[in-house]
Amino acid sequence: MNRDQKTAVVEEIAQQLGGAEAVFAVDYRGITVDQAADLRARLRDADARFRVVKNSLTERAADRAGVPELRSMLVGPTALTFVSGDAAVAAKVLSEVGRRLGLLEFKGGLMNGSALTAEDVRSISRLPARDVLHAQLVGTIAAPLTGLARGLNALIAGLAIQLKAIADQGLIGDAAAGSAPVEAQPSSEPAAEPPQAAEPPQAAEPRQAAESDPQPTEAAASDAAQSDD
Repeated sequence: MNRDQKTAVVEEIAQQLGGAEAVFAVDYRGITVDQAADLRARLRDADARFRVVKNSLTERAADRAGVPELRSMLVGPTALTFVSGDAAVAAKVLSEVGRRLGLLEFKGGLMNGSALTAEDVRSISRLPARDVLHAQLVGTIAAPLTGLARGLNALIAGLAIQLKAIADQGLIGDAAAGSAPVEAQPSSEPAAEPPQAAEPPQAAEPRQAAESDPQPTEAAASDAAQSDD
């Protein structure tokens, strides 16, 4: 590997260190080519990549990526697992394969910018997968809400049963009849006819011209006869 190739490898590893969700370092001594190929396939299913690189190049990459904590793990043959998915699933694959083969001893790792010890990685491998943890969390949160909903349903159902029992006993109808307004009973006598509208007063007829000159009374006529005599 020439200088340019080494520089490209260092740059690639630095990018993988910076973009990984977690990085696990293991001692890969004793693993065969076929076993390594099977391990890589299983880790790909867990969205992780298993890679063996010279420690000197990995140290340079760690310095470039700003994670010098990784240097202390680069003692002896070291392989790195770059995790892009669920860290617990990837750690579990490494643990199961290592336990079956008697290989792949954990050295430590990185997660969220913090260094992990070998025991930390083993503890992560014993955790449930992220989907399982999410389901457990949702179940824990939903349990009180489910109990509340069941309690409300039971309360409503009990109230409905009580109301039906009251209705069956006729108590609701009696109470309603006592509070309802009394309706007027129909009368057997015929209804009085509405009063006729008063006829408008007739206009006074104009007085005759003769009435404007009244005839002399009998006393006046007698006085006139005596004056003639």
